[in-house]
Amino acid sequence: MAKRATAKTARNGGDLGIEADLFKAADKLRGNMEPSDYKHVALGLIFLKHISDSFEAKHAQLLAEYPEGAEDPDEYAAENVFWVPKEARWSYLQDTAKQPGIGKRIDEAMLAIEQVNASLKGVLPKEYARPALDAVMLGELIDLISGIALGEAQDRARDVLGRVYEYFLGQFAGSEGKRGGEFYTPRSVVRVLVEMLEPFPNPARKIQGRVYDPCCGSGGMFVQAERFLETHGGRVGELAIYGQESNYTTWRLAKMNLAVRGIEADIRWNAEGSFRKDELPDLRADFILANPPFNISDWGGDKLREDARWVYGAPPVGNANFAWLQHILHHLSPNGTAGVVLANGSMSSSQSGEGEIRRAMVEADVVDCMIALPGQLFYSTQIPACLWFLAKNKANGGLRDRRGQILFIDARQLGHMVDRTRKELSDADIARIADTYHAWRGEADAGEYADVPGFCKSATLEEIRTHNHVLTPGRYVGAAAVEEDEVPFVERFAALRETLETQLAEGEKLGAVIREKLARVIPTSVSSS
Repeated sequence: MAKRATAKTARNGGDLGIEADLFKAADKLRGNMEPSDYKHVALGLIFLKHISDSFEAKHAQLLAEYPEGAEDPDEYAAENVFWVPKEARWSYLQDTAKQPGIGKRIDEAMLAIEQVNASLKGVLPKEYARPALDAVMLGELIDLISGIALGEAQDRARDVLGRVYEYFLGQFAGSEGKRGGEFYTPRSVVRVLVEMLEPFPNPARKIQGRVYDPCCGSGGMFVQAERFLETHGGRVGELAIYGQESNYTTWRLAKMNLAVRGIEADIRWNAEGSFRKDELPDLRADFILANPPFNISDWGGDKLREDARWVYGAPPVGNANFAWLQHILHHLSPNGTAGVVLANGSMSSSQSGEGEIRRAMVEADVVDCMIALPGQLFYSTQIPACLWFLAKNKANGGLRDRRGQILFIDARQLGHMVDRTRKELSDADIARIADTYHAWRGEADAGEYADVPGFCKSATLEEIRTHNHVLTPGRYVGAAAVEEDEVPFVERFAALRETLETQLAEGEKLGAVIREKLARVIPTSVSSS
């Protein structure tokens, strides 16, 4: 790729400055309606405004340049613009927003759009006429949304509406708490994944630009991947987007989210999910980004014991973490790389054979980098999380030969509080993490890599073996280089206690191993006499 994704490059994903005020105004109109219900009301109208604006702009252009094509749906499809029937256009709804029956007219507009746009079939919300929805609230919401991107050029209007849609998704996720996390991954976490993997077609490295998410939620991974591409000189459409989602409501959100951004994608839905019904069994993706549900127990593992995806060992029936990792490895192309969000326990657990699977993955050299994240980043859980980066070809693949090495990054001290309960990673935090990884991989113009005590360490396979293939970064990066007097006594005592507890736990494990080996050598009857 021509440009590097470093701190020197303009950052993607900044807010416009109007989203918060818009959301406050829209949320005020919600009244007593639950955020989980109101989400579909507001997002559906933002989507309708977006596709109507895009249609009207193209319609005006055709009337001026090619009048006979103004009523030809093919002229719109050629530029990825949805055909919007007259009765479904925003101007008509806005003119009648304060008249009785507005909910029914919105439902009819959504249905009419689905009937003439096959890719939107079954996607749009059509429950605006239900008695529980206040018609006055709908009219005021239409007025509020009508002002978004008013007077902006078409390209700018699409970007504004797309970012407002994305912001609203995040705010609704926060309002819904745990349930919100089921469809939304915080943007700063997604950006770490995207900035590190750099999803960009690269023929020299035999990378075509296929991006996959097997549990895609509302599609935020894809939005950030496309934004990265545009920021670094690419064009929307250069990436081939594939995804799967088991929750029908969330799948609809993803379809609308991508359509608002003008992103074409092959997003499949089925209620059985990626394990039991892999919709894309032959796909081999260059980039995989995923935030699977943590520690999920009802994934159907009892029916998949002999599955071909379990190259490194059958995952435990009661936890899908290592099923996700192996499913993702199964779908990676020969030079592909993946970034996966998982619970911290996946780095060290030895229960139900997970330790053996992790050992097999490390010995097969498919683990590229491990990152410990700060707490409080997620809406849905307080469980500490980490990032796994997997690579099919560490021998080269157009980068430095990294065989027998894993990069460990401890980012737990990064991030800043954005409210009472939640943290975010700053642009500088994301750049520091991503630039460290790029330098370690030996990418052009990335600078020289060096271990930084307390933050990053390039560990050899031999070192990892001494830790029984546990991949917790804190075991490898050591302590930051600071003057002892600068560290408060309470912090030093806590660190010493943590070290002691770790050593005692490791000693107990070693003792258990010794006892087990002695039991094999010395018969029970002898040892008990």
